[in-house]
Amino acid sequence: MMQTILLCFAGFLAGAMNALAGGGSFVSLPALIAAGVPSVAANASSTVALWPGGALSVYVYRDGLGQVAGVPLRPTLLATLIGGFFGALLLLWTPSSLFDRVLPWLLLVATLVLTFGPRLGPLMRRHFSAGIVTVLSVQFILGIYGGYFGGAVGLMMLAVWSLLDTADIKTLNPSRALMTTAANTVAMLTFAFAGIVHWPETLVLGLGALAGGYGGAHLGRKLPAPIVRAATILFATIVTAIFFLRAYRG
Repeated sequence: MMQTILLCFAGFLAGAMNALAGGGSFVSLPALIAAGVPSVAANASSTVALWPGGALSVYVYRDGLGQVAGVPLRPTLLATLIGGFFGALLLLWTPSSLFDRVLPWLLLVATLVLTFGPRLGPLMRRHFSAGIVTVLSVQFILGIYGGYFGGAVGLMMLAVWSLLDTADIKTLNPSRALMTTAANTVAMLTFAFAGIVHWPETLVLGLGALAGGYGGAHLGRKLPAPIVRAATILFATIVTAIFFLRAYRG
């Protein structure tokens, strides 16, 4: 009974995090592993469990959806879907030990870009114009990452977009929610077809994530942009530190 309550609470917290800025899998994945689910299956089950909350967040954010760095949503969404499918296949076919070593450095780059993006962004845009090929290529790579692991993919999208787009994090959040959910959609279907999802734990976690995603999205629409940005940077810093410890503590 206690395990069920903890999984439901972890799902709620993870869903709210995903709705606000991303990174909810850093709560859901350890919760599933603590419940006895093997790590690869826990990663797949976490993706499935968090999908309903992410989809609900997209519905709440639907009025704020817009272009990413001047590129329309449809091609950006397609690049994300294709990348998510390849990423899910990579998770099923390859060991994650090497990626676990690289991941903290990717998160560190994302955190630095989020922190210094307002200064670096105007300078970069002054000397470099991001066309549709650049944006779609970046989004394809982020889609692969989202389908393979997904941890902080929303944070990484915001980090990259802040360099390519003049909009603030709060304005980019609706599109970020859509793209992360898109990558998770194809990954979820792939994992379910492969039969590695632990459904009892996934369903409990998913119910909590559904409530957290709905509440977090409404909160994200009301919070001032500076608060959303500060909270995102703080969370990204904590996540980065955790993953360095996870990868290199032994």
